[in-house]
Amino acid sequence: MSTNLYSLVGLAAGVAFILALKGLSHPKTARRGNLIGAAGATVATLSVFLYVNPIHHLLPVLGALAVGLIVGVPAARKVEMTQMPQLVALFNGVGGGAAALVAIVEYLHLGAEATTAEVIFTVFTVIVGCVSFSGSIITFLKLQELMTTRPVVFPGGRFVIAGTLVAVLGVAVWVVGALGTTPLLILAALSLLFGVLFVLPVGGADVPIVISLLNAFTGLTVAASGYVLSSTLLIIAGTLVGASGTILTRLMAEAMGRSLFGTLFGAFTAKPQTASGSAEERPVRSGSADDVAILLNYARRVVIVPGFGLAVAQAQHTVRELADLMISKGIDVAYGIHPVAGRMPGHMNVLLAEANVPYDQLAEMDEVNPTFGQTDVAIVIGANDVVNPAAQTTPGCPIYGMPILEVNHSANIIFLKRSMRPGFAGIENELLYDPKTMLLFGDAKASLTKVVSALKAL
Repeated sequence: MSTNLYSLVGLAAGVAFILALKGLSHPKTARRGNLIGAAGATVATLSVFLYVNPIHHLLPVLGALAVGLIVGVPAARKVEMTQMPQLVALFNGVGGGAAALVAIVEYLHLGAEATTAEVIFTVFTVIVGCVSFSGSIITFLKLQELMTTRPVVFPGGRFVIAGTLVAVLGVAVWVVGALGTTPLLILAALSLLFGVLFVLPVGGADVPIVISLLNAFTGLTVAASGYVLSSTLLIIAGTLVGASGTILTRLMAEAMGRSLFGTLFGAFTAKPQTASGSAEERPVRSGSADDVAILLNYARRVVIVPGFGLAVAQAQHTVRELADLMISKGIDVAYGIHPVAGRMPGHMNVLLAEANVPYDQLAEMDEVNPTFGQTDVAIVIGANDVVNPAAQTTPGCPIYGMPILEVNHSANIIFLKRSMRPGFAGIENELLYDPKTMLLFGDAKASLTKVVSALKAL
């Protein structure tokens, strides 16, 4: 393959990536966008084998591709929706780490022949790639609840983080000024440490924002490594990921009602929260599936608010059945979707799309909030933080300032929960103790199945 043809193939792959992002902007075209992006990545990979002749170390390269296929295909096919954010975090971290390793190897290969610009881009790739890798590992551990989801802060933590950042920048200058393996490895180690310290103060509810930010970081490392490797395709792909990740991070921070700086480091200035009493000391109103069915049978408008609990129970098909049954009875039904419900942007949209819920029944937060005052019943399924009034009434709490779905304005509220355990942010929801709230305890799928049966019998 000639150089010109290789460049044209790279351009075609870049166009495919742009079309993929365009397709992913809407649920109706998201599947097609994914397929276009995958096709572009396949063409880009195969073009390297046709352009570089001969390919050195062919067997290790093919072995690496085989390992990637063996791990990636089953993971993508078998992973549950509840674990998708963790998978995204891991894949994102691996991408950043791979870019950093490629930059280090290329740096060692160039040696004294490396230009100042190549060294600067290498340093940038190593720093950001290592931060993305170690930070993504921490986000995975938080999402998987292998470590506490609460912000991890310690005395003088902000100064430790600042000192580590200064050390990273100082060593970066050292690498640029004095070529050598030792300073580069020290830079990588400090960057890995900074990535850990960078994510530890972030609370569980804000982890999706950090995943998006680290994804943007990974894109920037790929673009920078593309300069080092003289690969226009890597520059295009990395820039697209970096730009889209940055835009998504900004939108998610706005959806949480806070600045990105406040999201990352707000734990250092947050006021300690006082306990408002344990669940055993405060009465709640629980009900049965029959009670819920009777309430729904006489409702004129019902809004369903899905959350992570719906994904855990895999109850999306059952909730679709319930919604269809209510619609057949002449009840106006809508789904209230919070921008950050679940563990990643669009989590609930994808989940409900699996059950073929009509897209026009999904109402975004700004659209549905004004209607709660005319809503007879709001059904909250496994969502907690995104409906918690503390976001509006309790300054200093982890979610204060976050726009919420204002289900508290509904005439009646039904909460489907397994227990009285707080949400991912780790704070209590006063709405559970509201006199107009009825709690239906148990697995969401089993509870909804009972409600469907009871409603059919009426």
